[in-house]
Amino acid sequence: MLKNPHYDLIIPDNASPADALARTTHLAIGAHQDDLEIMAYHGIAACYQKEDLWFTGVTATDGASSSRSGPYADYSNEEMMAKRLEEQQEAAKIGRYSAQFQLGYSSSEVKSSPSKALQEDLKILLQNAQPDILYLHNPADKHDTHVALLAACIDALRSLEPQYYPKRVLGCEVWRDLDWLADDKKVPLDSSQYPKLAEKLLQVFDSQINGGKRYDLATLGRRRANATFFEPRGSDSQTATTFAIDLSPLLANDAPTLSEFTHSLISQFQKETTARINQFLHTTK
Repeated sequence: MLKNPHYDLIIPDNASPADALARTTHLAIGAHQDDLEIMAYHGIAACYQKEDLWFTGVTATDGASSSRSGPYADYSNEEMMAKRLEEQQEAAKIGRYSAQFQLGYSSSEVKSSPSKALQEDLKILLQNAQPDILYLHNPADKHDTHVALLAACIDALRSLEPQYYPKRVLGCEVWRDLDWLADDKKVPLDSSQYPKLAEKLLQVFDSQINGGKRYDLATLGRRRANATFFEPRGSDSQTATTFAIDLSPLLANDAPTLSEFTHSLISQFQKETTARINQFLHTTK
């Protein structure tokens, strides 16, 4: 089905691959194992224990470049790849995903320009899933592999006929939060549902947590902070929030480039911040 012969697929309820993709309503494409559980929990929770909503995850890389310390300090690349693959499979079972694809590309392959096999795999998955909501990395993320994968995803989307476009395309937080966005550009995704599930999904990734990176605490803390600090004058409407950027403008006929789109967001933040400061300056000449 896919171009990379090293891909892995798990379907927790043993549906056929075609059926698992066809029933998908929420699709997330992340670079690394655990990215999906950090950035797309909104979709996981929306579909959890539902019969008419289904979440499918796609993880692009093989886990070989994962950080390792503590009990995992002496793991070889091959051992780390096997561990990371197993962890992502377990998350799919716990979260009752429709399917979990692990494409098996190296980080360097994702960052190569262009990676034709990766682009083709992404196109195949997008065309067969046709999700209502698509969760991607955001263009202001500071991880090179995340941004490279986002660029590949946008290229794959633009190669589709418009009838295959998702209804919503969202760029989500991982390696940089989106609190800095102007409020009218933030898409606040309610991540309050099933708090025990949210915690359990993150704790699956023991190779990272006990390997020196407390992504579980950091992610849950960020969601709580987003919910509280989003609105300075009102009570919290959510207990956990993931911020996203609406990436749908990148699919328009006259779409800006990814860099132009991101620059416009940064410029709006600069103008808004400067205007707020200026209205309270009382400098005399």
